[in-house]
Order: sequence, then C-alpha cells, then structure tokens
Amino acid sequence: MRYAIHFTPPVHDPLAVAAAEWLGRNAFSGEAVEPPPIRDIGLHDVAFNTALPRRYGFHAMLKAPFRLAPGVTEPALLRHLMRFAGSHRPFELPKLEVARLGNFFGLAPVMPSTAMHFLAAAIVQEFDVFRAPLTEVEMECCDPDSLSASQFTNLHRWGDPHVMDEFRFHMALTGPLSGADIPRFERALRGHFDPLLTRPVEIANLALFVEEEPGAPFLVHSLHPMGRVAARRIA
Repeated sequence: MRYAIHFTPPVHDPLAVAAAEWLGRNAFSGEAVEPPPIRDIGLHDVAFNTALPRRYGFHAMLKAPFRLAPGVTEPALLRHLMRFAGSHRPFELPKLEVARLGNFFGLAPVMPSTAMHFLAAAIVQEFDVFRAPLTEVEMECCDPDSLSASQFTNLHRWGDPHVMDEFRFHMALTGPLSGADIPRFERALRGHFDPLLTRPVEIANLALFVEEEPGAPFLVHSLHPMGRVAARRIA
C-alpha cells in the first residue's frame, strides 16, 4: 500500500464535482461518473487523455506517494497528520485558471502563493520519517536522466524531484497531449471549468490518499481540517 498527502476540495464542492465529471471518477467513492458532453471531443477521446489523472484522482500533490517506513503504522501516520493539519491555519490560494503545463493541462493559481509553498515544504520535511526509501525501480520511474541537478538532489533526499524550490501547485486534468489535441482540449477545459474559477480557493483541509495495491486507483482515505474547527470560515 502507498499513501500520499494532497490537497483536494471536499466531495460536494462544485470544483470537486466538476473535476469528477471531467475525469470520469469520484476520488472519494471510487465510483465512475458520467462525463458531460464535450463539444468537438468524443467521450472516448476524453477518457483516453484523462486516464492518468483519473487514476490518481483530482488533487494537488503535496507529498508524493510513498510506502510506509519499517515500523511505521497507518494509525501513527493518521495521528500525526491530524495534529499537523490542526497546527496550520487555513488560507486562501489565489484563484485558479486552466493552464498549459508543458504537454498537459491542469488548474494552477494565477500567481504564486507563498503560504502554499511553505505548507508544501513543511509537509515534505515533516512526513519524511514516515516514508520508506525509494527502490531502484521507483527511482527509474522518475526518469532521473531527464532531471535538473536540483531535481535529482530532491529525488534522492526527499523521494520526489518536484519539491522545495521545484514545487509548483497544480491539479492535473489531462495526461500528455499531442500538439493537434492541445487547442481542442484547452477550449473544452475552459468551457467546463472557467465558470467555477472566479474566486480564491480555500485551503482548509489536507487529504490522505491511498493506493491499496500497485496500479490501483488512488482514493481519498480521509480529510484533515486545518486549524481550529471553530475558527474556520464557513463559506
């Protein structure tokens, strides 16, 4: 089993609902979701090009998937995550936009967030003691020959090349796309998500995701409220 610490909106949040529709799967229940009709793109085309983010579920990665270190238990991880989340105040992330991220699309903030950068770095460091070292196979899956010097150092130190100064908050919505598909998918994504991206996003929970066996889809195991519950802003 592998675990990961992410941000994802609550199950009934309009953004979570829209993402489940687009990806075709609810990351909380694991159930398939009927996709909406997409102009100029067939449903099979959408399904093929969303297979990767569908398996991982709608999320922004904060601590990459990891196996538990020897002697570490799931209850210990849960207790620590609960305490950690409760010790950090909720905050607002600048509003998100549909963004091209290399050869795939995702949601990303219109401007960087110092609060999110610090939170992500704190999670990587705080929970590293729970992480078993990467195996050689897991290392190779990260394609180390393609990494920059900083990313390569991160991979060996933290088990993930895209942390610390390399961290960029994003929520993937497609896998890699061909050049011909990029304009079609950008139009479809903007039509589906733009009406929901008019306000800042409240970062009020940390989510523990689990992969029960290799290759299985990731599921939300639990949401952990940040800060004192009584002090949280109710939207």
